[in-house]
Amino acid sequence: MTQTLTLTRTDPDTLDVAIGAAIRLRRKQLKISQEMLAEGCGVTFQQVQKYENGANRVSFSRLVQIAHALGLRVSDLVGDIDQAADFSLPERTLLTNLGVSGATELIEDFARLSPQLRHRVRDLVRDMANTCGG
Repeated sequence: MTQTLTLTRTDPDTLDVAIGAAIRLRRKQLKISQEMLAEGCGVTFQQVQKYENGANRVSFSRLVQIAHALGLRVSDLVGDIDQAADFSLPERTLLTNLGVSGATELIEDFARLSPQLRHRVRDLVRDMANTCGG
């Protein structure tokens, strides 16, 4: 009898996504590029992308380097992130969506619009997503 080994791809762990989102948000607040953060940590910007998206887990030693490069202590960066394991599906989805390239910039720009324009932009984006798919 031949045994078949099946590899299954799973979504990133909620905690990995939450840590990545925290890194991305702090980096964006400081207006630091992924390249600049990568240089400060001794990794490639592609690796920073993977960390921020939750695709790759951040080792503790790398987490310390990232926190220091962002001018933080690890505890400041991760805060109460261990509660992410208890997030509901909509909360996990929101964290994952925040990791999409351009999402935080879009939110910042969107927040500067008037309420009437936000409504129109939301409807436009919703229509585009429904028409074009994604």
